[in-house]
Amino acid sequence: MRKNYDFSKSFKNPYAKKVKKQITIRLDEDTIGYFKKMSEETGIPYQNLINLYLRDCAGKNRKLNLKWAS
Repeated sequence: MRKNYDFSKSFKNPYAKKVKKQITIRLDEDTIGYFKKMSEETGIPYQNLINLYLRDCAGKNRKLNLKWAS
């Protein structure tokens, strides 16, 4: 390694604002199993699949259709 580095021509990472944020989320075992099975079929990590699905829902402004039983 060098003792000194020249950062005078460096620039900010343009993707820094798009970095993923780690959170804790509680999901049903069945839901995790669904995405893990899909992960095996597609070769995409299951956490990425969950993120892609949620991003698609948010991008299309989908609303959950809840109907509570009376």
